[in-house]
Amino acid sequence: MKKKCSKYRTLSSDLIKREHRMSILLSDEEQLMVERYLEKYKITNKSRWIRETILFFILKNMEEDYPTLFGEHDMRR
Repeated sequence: MKKKCSKYRTLSSDLIKREHRMSILLSDEEQLMVERYLEKYKITNKSRWIRETILFFILKNMEEDYPTLFGEHDMRR
């Protein structure tokens, strides 16, 4: 039997292979805080949520720290 070829392939399945593991340690209070948040907002995929949250924070900071020709003070004049 032939496998059906999907018209739409996801980016993560074809291009992104997650091969690098990261681990963190949380205190009891931190763990409880995360679990309450996930439950409150009905987040079922904890790994995806953590990855997206971290990467969003990094990208936001990189965008704010992007070098410009003029300083912020000069541009506000």
